[in-house]
Amino acid sequence: MNRFTELTTSIEHLSEKCIKNGHIDPELYDRYEVRKGLRYKTGRGVLTGLTEVGEVKSYTIDDNKMIPCEGKLYYRGVDVEQLVEGFTGENRFGFEEIAYLLLFGEQPKIEDLEEFKHDIGVYRMLPTSFVRDIIMKAPSGDMMNTLARSVLTLYSYDKYADDLDIKNVLRQSMQLIALFPLLSVYGYQAYNHYQKGQSLFIHTPPETLSTAEAILYMLRPDSKFTDLEAKLLDLCLVLHAEHGGGNNSTFTTHVVSSSGTDTYSSVAASLGSLKGPKHGGANKKVVEMFDDIRQNVKDCEDEDELREYLKKVIKKEAFDKSGLIYGIGHAVYSLSDPRAKILEGFVGSLAKEKGKEEELELYYRVEKIAIELLQSKRNRPISANVDFYSGFVYSMLGLPLELYTPIFAIARIVGWSAHRIEELMNANKIIRPAYKNVAKHTPYIPLSER
Repeated sequence: MNRFTELTTSIEHLSEKCIKNGHIDPELYDRYEVRKGLRYKTGRGVLTGLTEVGEVKSYTIDDNKMIPCEGKLYYRGVDVEQLVEGFTGENRFGFEEIAYLLLFGEQPKIEDLEEFKHDIGVYRMLPTSFVRDIIMKAPSGDMMNTLARSVLTLYSYDKYADDLDIKNVLRQSMQLIALFPLLSVYGYQAYNHYQKGQSLFIHTPPETLSTAEAILYMLRPDSKFTDLEAKLLDLCLVLHAEHGGGNNSTFTTHVVSSSGTDTYSSVAASLGSLKGPKHGGANKKVVEMFDDIRQNVKDCEDEDELREYLKKVIKKEAFDKSGLIYGIGHAVYSLSDPRAKILEGFVGSLAKEKGKEEELELYYRVEKIAIELLQSKRNRPISANVDFYSGFVYSMLGLPLELYTPIFAIARIVGWSAHRIEELMNANKIIRPAYKNVAKHTPYIPLSER
């Protein structure tokens, strides 16, 4: 038996102790009125702070009762649907405009927006040899970990890394917004070359490109893309840029920022949160789930056969045995997710350009059947969320699965930055909620008597 086999055996034995002694009686959560997940049983979130950055609306209150309503999302008080109508109606990119709005709290004038886009373009440059010395070394198949490592390393290149003056934090935030596409795509290119044996492409995007255009420019071997492809990717970035202070990764931003730590540590912590399949990793899971459907359902046009497959998913008998139909349902939204509605309205045009109309019809069928099944089980309204369609968009764009969640991060770094600045400016108190200890007090036993 070699030492690694001995360690494996030891871990198996020790893990049994963890499981045996780590279980907490579920009844205790009710007895002490613990709001698991910081949510009431009604689904309403426990109020833990105030924000002016983003607002998620999914219900109205009448006679102290929560009444579900069509979902609404506001960035700095402006309806996202109106924002999307604004820039798409003028056939222009919107992500940079939304970033300005979220960071500075006002809609930019033409000259403000042009200056901001110029600044982001100039900041889109990594330190000398960073790609060679950091990104190319020890490439990982998980781009979120690669992204977090790169962010933490950037701390070493910043002479004012620990300065919490708002002017400095804003500078750091703008640089990270500009650099996230490079860190993500270059990280993938390194992995694709060194671990998958593919050709290595490191394209430096022109400063004049939008964030969406820069992503496609760096990713594709010939740097070519259509206007529709870039505009739809831009729309995805806009819809993922912010989602209120209570979502898991943004709440992480508030918690970690409240300790007084540096920007790079705060962002790395939020990346760790976003990586999870219950949060930012869900869009990747949606695509994997549809791959599994096509492998296990003989006739994808047969709704009865699809229904039986989805029942198995819910019973934890199919796909990843989690019991989740990814992309259906949301912790906050009930009747509808406004982001999914907006994206659904545009996805058809790309499906037509790519010849994916039949696949889109499959998404529609699965959405309808899944909602029927889950509503009957949970006895409350449920709808598709943004991940249901964003993963399909990314697949039509030919984006590798490894980049799905990093693209979410490329967008959400804007929201995190706005919330970090808000936390540093207003709260000035470390976030420390209470945990009640329910372990029994036991006496010390001398080692020789155990």
